[in-house]
Amino acid sequence: MAEAPTSVRLAGSTLQCSCHACAFFYSKEDEYQILLPFVKDGLDLGDKSFQIVSSETVDGRRAELRKSGVDTITAEQDGLLEIRPCEDAYLRGGRFDQEAMLALIEEILKSGKQQGVGLTRLWANMEWAVKEMPGVHDLVEYETRLNTVLPKYDDVVVCTYDLTKFSAAVVMDVLRTHPQVIVGGIMRENPYYVPPEEFLLELRGRGAPAQ
Repeated sequence: MAEAPTSVRLAGSTLQCSCHACAFFYSKEDEYQILLPFVKDGLDLGDKSFQIVSSETVDGRRAELRKSGVDTITAEQDGLLEIRPCEDAYLRGGRFDQEAMLALIEEILKSGKQQGVGLTRLWANMEWAVKEMPGVHDLVEYETRLNTVLPKYDDVVVCTYDLTKFSAAVVMDVLRTHPQVIVGGIMRENPYYVPPEEFLLELRGRGAPAQ
């Protein structure tokens, strides 16, 4: 079995695994500039890249990966690259079920270990959460509950948010659910992070959906 590296380069920083980062961008170009090298570096090291995108951008994501030097055909055939539309992840069954998604994340990370890869590098676009669909108001609770799952694994999860599509209130809540944050293309430890047990109490005390 491949041994996981002790650190990963991402957004100008070296981070220790595990990692749950939110990345805020104003454009796809900025997102790709930061995340494509992260994917390629991982594949070169024998890590697995699991990506969740909107269904209409699956082919576009493959094209961007190829432009960055990734042999997508070989990587997918070898099981080191999987690009999954959000309808087969966050929005299975036409709704967002946070329990099902937490279980899926664990399944993804466990399967990487079973494959013998170094790490799983999960890149998740979160634009599905702006859709008018059942359950999407659970986004913030899901993000904070994810912090009870990810520390069990030595993997890297990056949730990307387009700042032009989310309200300031949601962005602030999302910020508080991630131990690491990428802003302006630079990753930092997040001083606004709130541990899940504390933030879940706050959310439930509001008496209304966080969104």
